Amino acid sequence: MDVLVERCAGVDIGKDEVVASVRTPGVAGATARRKETRTFLSFTAHLEAMADWFTAEGVTEVVMEATGSYWKPVWYVLEERGFELKLVNARHVKILPGRKTDVADAEWLAELLEHGLLRGSFVPPPAIRELRDVTRYRKRPVQTTPTTRTSAVTTSSVEATPPATKTA
Repeated sequence: MDVLVERCAGVDIGKDEVVASVRTPGVAGATARRKETRTFLSFTAHLEAMADWFTAEGVTEVVMEATGSYWKPVWYVLEERGFELKLVNARHVKILPGRKTDVADAEWLAELLEHGLLRGSFVPPPAIRELRDVTRYRKRPVQTTPTTRTSAVTTSSVEATPPATKTA
């Protein structure tokens, strides 16, 4: 198969750790590809170290599976560094023939990426994601406010009623 992406990485994301595999050209003149796999913790400092490693290896494209919401911190760190990113649906990856085990997920993703066999899902640009977050945040207080207002109005109207005065 033809290699379409010369320097790429596949990332398998878990709750506590991230496994990354980089595929680059082998020794000059050889057709073999070099692959290296490393494991990183899912803390920001470790994700930054992974991004540094990708940069040092000359990686241009990175692929990762959409695993719950665990992919988001990895995406944000790599997006800041300017990598071309692809988020793929796990079901689409499993349909393709090949060995896909938990241990080899990152390597398998990188290999599929280098041959151009993966199609990325739509991930909105940063401005749209920020707008969505603000809208979701605003929606929660607005939905809870009517009940809060009703009880506040009832309480204040009772307290605001002046006491009856005695007339002689």
